[in-house]
Amino acid sequence: MTDTPARLLTLLSLLQTPREWPGSELAERLRVSPRTIRRDIERLRELGYPVEATLGADGGYRLVAGAAMPPLLLDDEEAVAIAVGLRAGAGHAIEGVEEASVRALAKLEQVLPGRLRHRVGALQSATIAVARGDGASIDPRTLTTMASAVAGPERLRFAYRARDGVASRRLVEPYRLVSTGSRWYLMAYDLDREDWRTFRVDRVAEPFATGARFTPRELPMEAAEFVRRGMRGGETYAVDVSFEAPADVLPVWLQQHAEPSDGGCRVRFRSSESPEWTAARLALTAVPFTVHTPDFLASAARALAGRLNAAAPPQG
Repeated sequence: MTDTPARLLTLLSLLQTPREWPGSELAERLRVSPRTIRRDIERLRELGYPVEATLGADGGYRLVAGAAMPPLLLDDEEAVAIAVGLRAGAGHAIEGVEEASVRALAKLEQVLPGRLRHRVGALQSATIAVARGDGASIDPRTLTTMASAVAGPERLRFAYRARDGVASRRLVEPYRLVSTGSRWYLMAYDLDREDWRTFRVDRVAEPFATGARFTPRELPMEAAEFVRRGMRGGETYAVDVSFEAPADVLPVWLQQHAEPSDGGCRVRFRSSESPEWTAARLALTAVPFTVHTPDFLASAARALAGRLNAAAPPQG
């Protein structure tokens, strides 16, 4: 194999399999000399791929974990599997991995060959996803289109249905996608209204990037805070909860608000979600907890416990 770039890609693909490759076997597969293999290994190392060499009769080369994530080569089956998995995850807001899933899916779908796009679409259409409690599932293609426009940065057009059902067309400068754990939101500058806006992604239809680049404006505040203020008219309430476990066993969204307390931890934060949904999210930690304030959240937790008890009567 005389084409150096093609040979390097083939070599990298072999090294990504979880085994150790003797230099002689690599040379035989690529039809080059062992000296050429050694030079190619050095080129891969210069590109950031951590290739480890071991000595001895059973020695060889293998790809190991490094300090940074290098690009990966995927075969067709692997690419389809990852795309389907990311689509399934991105369609619902998954705690802790939501933004990373969308970014990864956007990058993958950008380079996915047409024949594989068809397979991914076919598998996705044949799969039934179980929606979250509020039913706010969305098409992952909407998320990837928005994520690509944010990364551009590129102006975005879409149809939007407001809370009261009024439909409109929007032209925006998209800045951030934010997940609250139950819904996705887009923070953007609305060019027609000349103001910053928050858009619920499950109310967006037919999004497409216009190709028109824009110079990013200065954000009025951190995106997550902007979205929190926009939800429920900006109304929030203080939550004070004790958990009977250390903070490191809690989800990340709670850990950042936790302080050690009496063998467990005390968590104080502000919520803009409904008391019912906040109570459900706290219960999903699977850690016993006590609501100190507010009273209406404690009431929502009791009501949730009652419904769960009713749903699972004692076995006779």
